[in-house]
Amino acid sequence: MEKKPENCRVENALGILVGKWKPIILLYLLQEGTKRFSELKRSMPGITQKMLTKQLRELEEEDIIERVVYPQVPPKVEYSITEYGRSLEPILEAMHEWGTNHALHKVTKEKDQQKSS
Repeated sequence: MEKKPENCRVENALGILVGKWKPIILLYLLQEGTKRFSELKRSMPGITQKMLTKQLRELEEEDIIERVVYPQVPPKVEYSITEYGRSLEPILEAMHEWGTNHALHKVTKEKDQQKSS
């Protein structure tokens, strides 16, 4: 399939994945399975309750994660990755690998610049 810039769908994908916390939420659910809200919150100490709720709702709207509410007191809510959401795993792995390589590239470039100064 020919990829023409005017037909690019990267923007669609980024619209779903962009957010400081979305990739981290997805990686937790992919690697550790179903999590309760409080477990996710504890796993990400820098996130606010409001932001976690927002990010989870956005991912749920896109059918990336599933939210299950159990009718009990106190309410129990669990989040898990959907089968469709699992299709993001190779993308997230590639992004992680690229990010790692990029960080190493920057360190190497900085060292090279210091040597030449």
